Amino acid sequence: EDKYTDKYDNINLDEILANKRLLVAYVNCVMERGKCSPEGKELKEHLQDAIENGCKKCTENQEKGAYRVIEHLIKNEIEIWRELTAKYDPTVNWRKKYEDRAKAAGIVIPEE
Repeated sequence: EDKYTDKYDNINLDEILANKRLLVAYVNCVMERGKCSPEGKELKEHLQDAIENGCKKCTENQEKGAYRVIEHLIKNEIEIWRELTAKYDPTVNWRKKYEDRAKAAGIVIPEE
């Protein structure tokens, strides 16, 4: 089965997640509110597909990274998480699955 490109698999997620300005730049890219870096463009291109197919085409690094980002957003940036899920998962089909996984990892999800 085809996988997404691994060209950006070595991106430093810790640096992005620790830097609100960098994180917001990626969010603005995928929300179509701002310019996209090459990595952001790649992410935006595959985000919907990855969400809907449970990251089936993700490399191992991408899948691990996706869950790290999701858990970080739920734990530390719940407003960004809600904004992204409203756009990319309007029917809430996938959000629950990802939130359940986060709960299983001990992350508390704030009530809306």
